[in-house]
Amino acid sequence: MTDWAEIVDEHGPSVWQSAYRLLGNPTEAAECFRETFLRAAKASGHRRGKNFSVMLVCLATARAIRRRRGRFHRAGSDAGAVDLVYVPSDELERTEQVQPRELVGQLQKALGRLPLQEAEIFCLRYLNGLSCRQIGRELGIKSKTADVLLNRARRRLCELMELPKE
Repeated sequence: MTDWAEIVDEHGPSVWQSAYRLLGNPTEAAECFRETFLRAAKASGHRRGKNFSVMLVCLATARAIRRRRGRFHRAGSDAGAVDLVYVPSDELERTEQVQPRELVGQLQKALGRLPLQEAEIFCLRYLNGLSCRQIGRELGIKSKTADVLLNRARRRLCELMELPKE
């Protein structure tokens, strides 16, 4: 039997961080947090060899992206742009923090213009640090497919943000 209190204690902070980073709103992050664990409880009976850490971060990221896109769609805003929370560092001077804040704003808009799966894979890889193998396993796709979609997302983000290509 699964001890959900222990799982929430152990993995709750990473789920919260994943949701809040994309939603930027504690109330919405709390809803996403709740939805993530409810969905995980339903899905856990169908999975063997559960890696709750990866599964929960994937669920939270997907829920947060969908929730954010839904919010913007209902508001008729910029095609569902995804917000990322920028937390300035106390160690940097104000002038050194302007450029990262501007880049975060550009990334917010550009992520909202990507296909949902590409945005999700990008966030899972670069915001949550999952490997393409972990992403593929959780999303039910081959790791090579995850890698291809990740590269497509990066290339498209560079175009949308008018950054030099690698």
